[in-house]
Amino acid sequence: MLVGYARVSTDDQNLTLQRTALKQAGCKRIYEEKVSGAKRDRPELTRMLDQLREGYVVVVARLDRLARSTAICWRSPSS
Repeated sequence: MLVGYARVSTDDQNLTLQRTALKQAGCKRIYEEKVSGAKRDRPELTRMLDQLREGYVVVVARLDRLARSTAICWRSPSS
């Protein structure tokens, strides 16, 4: 299953372009939030990572929307 993640950093920005791209990519579920990528507390990202199962594929419109560092990509569900 394709799972999307969209993030903007400020309330002045909107998620429309990312949401559209993720829907066009075929994402069945999209997690969205408005929070700086520098913040460690990102509830929707945490929720998405906790709900990922074998065979799920995470899709982002741009890699920098997921994280500032690729370290987040190596997080295991138990950490």
